[in-house]
Amino acid sequence: MEYRSLGRTGVQVSQFCLGTMMFGGKTDKAESFRIIDHAFDQGVNFVDTADIYNANESERIVGEALVAGGRRQNTILATKFNFPQGTDVNARGLSRRHLINACDASLKRLQTEWIDLYQMHRRNADIPIDETLRAFDDLIRAGKVRYIGGSMFPSWQTVESLWVAKELGLNRLVSEQPAYHMLDRTVEREVIPAAQSFGLAIIPWGPLCGGLLTGKYQRDEGASDGRWQAGKDNAGREATPQAWDIIDLARTLADEKGCSVSQLALAWCASQPGVTAPIIGPRTLEQVSDNLGAVKVQLDAEDFARVDALIPPKSAAVHYYDRAMAHDFRPDRHRSLV
Repeated sequence: MEYRSLGRTGVQVSQFCLGTMMFGGKTDKAESFRIIDHAFDQGVNFVDTADIYNANESERIVGEALVAGGRRQNTILATKFNFPQGTDVNARGLSRRHLINACDASLKRLQTEWIDLYQMHRRNADIPIDETLRAFDDLIRAGKVRYIGGSMFPSWQTVESLWVAKELGLNRLVSEQPAYHMLDRTVEREVIPAAQSFGLAIIPWGPLCGGLLTGKYQRDEGASDGRWQAGKDNAGREATPQAWDIIDLARTLADEKGCSVSQLALAWCASQPGVTAPIIGPRTLEQVSDNLGAVKVQLDAEDFARVDALIPPKSAAVHYYDRAMAHDFRPDRHRSLV
């Protein structure tokens, strides 16, 4: 396992991050514990969750597993907030009120005194970024949070947050978590260059395109247990003919290297400039074992060129990033920040 710097910080994280969105849902507690144990045995030290995952159950399971295994001290633990927590109109968003309440609730569920990386789970147009950053800064000074980041931030909003932090003397973002994989390279246009310019870690989610890059799907055919059916996933994203050509190439490259298609796709993502640690989201022990085998897959310049020939840098064969952004910026509600 390789370790990489988390942006400009001195923190070293494993080249793959264990995502836990399935925990407490499709993956029960016992299997979740087995997945965490295996991942840590293979050198993973970076875990990502969110309060919205399976009605808070993911955080509870992660916290219990880290305590039971005595692993908390050596774990870089990341979680996220923003989405509604119950019916209270104020229990959502990026306001100071919700941020502080959400942090305290996550700390309790995770059974920890601090969160290593606390991330905004999308932006809110209704809340000026200075309010959120001031509350983040207070949490950092209180010792409840070590570092802060964003998820699915357009590059201009990342730069805006950095400017506001500088103007107000506040702690700045250290990371961005975008959707990024071999079938959608949209973030190469601005998000990754901005992150490289300002020293932010890039932690891609969905590096297997919701399972489309696992190799279990055939052109325009679904799988009995998959989210992609008849060329579309459960969010309505469409696998274009170009996407199937890329998947065929991934199969060919995987055969040449003696690895699985998943491992090939993960190795490609982890090898892209600016990428710190793609997030794997295994549902089973078998999947996490396969995914982490990507650390052994080596790609050379010819391999990258073959991929680029089918999906050039900055292009998209599946519009995954745009559909996932849920960007809610509205000019009529934009307010002065400082």
